[in-house]
Amino acid sequence: MKIGIVGLPNVGKSTLFKALTKKQVDIQNYPFCTIDPNIGIVTVPDERLELLAKMASSKKIIPTIIEFVDIAGIIKGAHEGQGLGNKFLSHIREVDAIAEVVRIFEDENIIHVDKEINPLSDVETVNLELIFADLETINKRLEKTSKDSKRGDKQAVLEEKILNDLKQALENNQLGHTLTFTPEEMIFIKTLNLLTTKPIIYILNKASDKKNLDQENDGRFQKLMEFFKTSNSRFVILNADLESELGSLTNEEKNQFRVMADLKSQENTDELIKASYQALGLITFITTGEDETRAWTILVGSTAPQAGAAIHSDFEEKFIKADVINWQDLINSGSTKSARLAGLIRTEGKKYIVQDGDVIEFKI
Repeated sequence: MKIGIVGLPNVGKSTLFKALTKKQVDIQNYPFCTIDPNIGIVTVPDERLELLAKMASSKKIIPTIIEFVDIAGIIKGAHEGQGLGNKFLSHIREVDAIAEVVRIFEDENIIHVDKEINPLSDVETVNLELIFADLETINKRLEKTSKDSKRGDKQAVLEEKILNDLKQALENNQLGHTLTFTPEEMIFIKTLNLLTTKPIIYILNKASDKKNLDQENDGRFQKLMEFFKTSNSRFVILNADLESELGSLTNEEKNQFRVMADLKSQENTDELIKASYQALGLITFITTGEDETRAWTILVGSTAPQAGAAIHSDFEEKFIKADVINWQDLINSGSTKSARLAGLIRTEGKKYIVQDGDVIEFKI
């Protein structure tokens, strides 16, 4: 589960990475400061684990994790190698989703690569580079596929249609992840490792004591919101620099500071981590007991045996049944024993679709 932090130079990518991972990275006021990607592991905030661990007197808590990768800034012409673009684009190919940082504050002391603040233009610049890179990949693949298709190869005929559909969409500035494909078509598309088919979360980066476009009712911000609405895009608004400064505080201290500074409506890194998790199409099921309370990561729509495989292959191959209860119902019951006596723990079979927050005990 890798999330790549991308964007133009000097928009706050490395500062955000530091805030997320609490790691000290090289942050300077010039383009391409980050050439090799920084990598950090973060836990997915989940308040349910502490409550369940307390109830079960668990010796330890094991949350689920996400890997964030701080990738160097992209500029116009990256797909042609501008600004070491090919190297940076190759780093994006290795991640599962993209966190695209967009600057929405004005500060004459922090250089903008285009000499002006225009968040929608920044988004278009980055997305166009992803599109151009994908078009190059598709065109190369079409050369081979078209030859096989003309010879009557049925698989090649299908692949050629998918490639042409993707090409047409990209040429109309439509990102690959906004398109709908069948599961069979997605198997082929995944082999292409396209950039635009990865989910994107936009992080709108504010700054303290600066002109923030969202607070000024600025027309540039309104245009950005119109784009997000039209494209049904995920986004969060936060202050990466402030989040980085708050990194050494406890969660309680952070919350107290946000209340005092009237930042209750401003999102923070916890919301970003959760949004990233959701963008990957992931949910959590939980196991709990005296030894540990643990979060397990699975894809949305996973069956009980498929969920069991997250723990061990035996739980899928030798699956018999699973005892399942919603985490809140278990907390309300006070104990597994009480929940069982109340008839709240269900026995589910192989076709059961696991829900986020299910507490499960597998039987093999």
